[in-house]
Amino acid sequence: MKNREMKLDTRTLTVTAVLLAMNIVMSSSVLSIPVPGGHMYLNDLIICTAAVLLNPFCAFVVGGIGAFLGDLLFYPTPMFVSLVTHGVQAVVISLCVHRWGKAHPMRASVVGAVLGWILTVVGYSFGRAFIYSTPEYALLKLPFQILQTLVGESLALLLLWRAGLVKLYEKRFKP
Repeated sequence: MKNREMKLDTRTLTVTAVLLAMNIVMSSSVLSIPVPGGHMYLNDLIICTAAVLLNPFCAFVVGGIGAFLGDLLFYPTPMFVSLVTHGVQAVVISLCVHRWGKAHPMRASVVGAVLGWILTVVGYSFGRAFIYSTPEYALLKLPFQILQTLVGESLALLLLWRAGLVKLYEKRFKP
């Protein structure tokens, strides 16, 4: 690839693969929180983390393909909704940080997380209404979808900026 930022070296591929695997694990029912009408998952934590650390392509792989594979293995009905919704979520957050917010990456990651939160909630609401052919089911799950994405992305931003994960990543893994 010609663009230096899109270069896929061994370190980038390794981090992408590890975060992809973590997203699949976080999509399992074993690590979910039971709520009325289903489960609440914490894979938004991994998706937002990957989107801030990685380029948009790798972020899509972790977010979209990771959520797709997690659903395929554990609950396949919404797997295509997860592919599109979490994939777009990851790309939007990554673009905010790596393209538009280079001068202020922390602010850009917060803006990206808010946009990703809105896209995820809207995407899953429409996806559920379409898959299950009932808007009532989507409305039942709406508060939990809002909470799931808000908690996951908030934890990711805390880990990235307050706990210093961004600095550690840049020190250890940036080429």
